[in-house]
Amino acid sequence: MATNPNPNLEDVPSMDLMNELLRRLKCSSKPDKRLILIGPPGSGKGTQSPIIKDEYCLCHLATGDMLRAAVAAKTPLGIKAKEAMDKGDLVSDDLVVGIIDEAMKKPSCQKGFILDGFPRTVVQAEKLDQMLQRQGTKIDKVLNFAIDDAVLEERITGRWIHPSTGRTYHSKFAPPKVPGIDDVTGEPLIQRRDDTAEVLKSRLEAFHRQTEPVIDYYAKKGIVAELRAEKPPKEVTADVQKVLS
Repeated sequence: MATNPNPNLEDVPSMDLMNELLRRLKCSSKPDKRLILIGPPGSGKGTQSPIIKDEYCLCHLATGDMLRAAVAAKTPLGIKAKEAMDKGDLVSDDLVVGIIDEAMKKPSCQKGFILDGFPRTVVQAEKLDQMLQRQGTKIDKVLNFAIDDAVLEERITGRWIHPSTGRTYHSKFAPPKVPGIDDVTGEPLIQRRDDTAEVLKSRLEAFHRQTEPVIDYYAKKGIVAELRAEKPPKEVTADVQKVLS
């Protein structure tokens, strides 16, 4: 269901208005933060980003989602992106940076943002920095979710999913009561196609080759905070809060 981007406030339920006002009041005292989350697949970025987003009143800019939204909304940049995708080309770095630039102007991004999935290369990092510089801002912190490849392999290849609800299990860390069967419905669990050792290996190779240099690029600016991402999620959350406080 499409939502009207500018609803008439008279039609918004009072509870929603109150909650939004309270959220904005709480947020007004928070410092602005512009963050990048970097880490290989399975390092826990997806678990931590909603917590950081709520705690610091930031907007979450996931480049894949933003591209799809721009294409769906038929914005000028979205139209260009769709042309590239239809041809089977990669969307250019300048286009992605332009879409991030547009998204940052939304009221929800007033206190800053979390960028996830971008920049993946040093060239992208440079273009992002140039765009932020034109706006008179810069990246405050890069959270590096550092984790050993072997730990990731165990994490990812043990993941099992109940397809209709998205409930996830792990053969070692959170096994279902009966192997391969959903606890609630008794239906079979599946493994996602990209949760195999082979797919992980190629994704990790790409991460080490392309994205590790991005960490070095930001480390030279003195803004990288290294997190031990193999720790339990609650401990990683506590470490993130220490780094950002």
